Amino acid sequence: MALLDVLLELTLIVATMLVAATLAIVGPRRIVAAIRDFRWRLEACLLPLAVLAAVLLLRWSTQDVVQRLERRVLENNITPQLSAFDQAMLEPVIVLQSFQTEALTSFFVFIYIYGYAFLLIFPFIAYFALEEMDDLSTLILSFTANYAIGLLFYTLFIAYGPRNLSPELFEGLLYTAFPQSGALTHEINQNTNVFPSLHTSLSMTVFFLAWVTREKYPSWVPVAGFLAISVALSTMYLGIHWFSDVVAGTVLALVSVYIGVNYTVEEIVDGIRTFVASRFQSPKADGE
Repeated sequence: MALLDVLLELTLIVATMLVAATLAIVGPRRIVAAIRDFRWRLEACLLPLAVLAAVLLLRWSTQDVVQRLERRVLENNITPQLSAFDQAMLEPVIVLQSFQTEALTSFFVFIYIYGYAFLLIFPFIAYFALEEMDDLSTLILSFTANYAIGLLFYTLFIAYGPRNLSPELFEGLLYTAFPQSGALTHEINQNTNVFPSLHTSLSMTVFFLAWVTREKYPSWVPVAGFLAISVALSTMYLGIHWFSDVVAGTVLALVSVYIGVNYTVEEIVDGIRTFVASRFQSPKADGE
């Protein structure tokens, strides 16, 4: 199946899930209001969206550079340490794969691909439909922090997942059960980008923010929690991530949510400007 076919299938399935969830959780009244007032809502989040887009563009455009830095300059391969930690924790990946059934594999493949995409997109719709855009700005900044910190770790460390380290021991169930997914994952991921697990961090970020905003969307909390935990488990069951990647991803989610809740893009930009100005202030200005 070509990449275009995979994307079309992904779009149709996720769009169906989004429509159903939007009607059930957000509700028609909020949807109508959001459509009617979309202009000011969009303007209110324009700066956070621009920053997120810039970070995503940086991540996408520097994949080759990052890979060369990893392998030829830094050479910090932490895969043995991740594997050792997994063994010390009684090998959760092997334990999960020991429960392998066709139905369970199909479930986790669906969650890893379609459930994850839905989980990341739906909060944008839900928070866009609120009367204030603060929660949407928090979500965007939290996602930005995830990607920015994740990019830093991916640059500093080489880390291979279980299926890449020991294919004979850890089954790569994703490509076995859904081989056409390779056309998609190869376009957006490198096989050394496993620590931390961004699948876990972004999913847990959505869940943590669902809890923070539980008074506005109470029914979203259990759905987000179920999907986020399922995504985290799927990354190990499918042999993609170590347990340590999932733990690190959860910690990254907590840090990112803290940043998103307690800061704004404007405050961060002002802080960076102040720091840069203080570092490069001329000696003459200091004397004055």
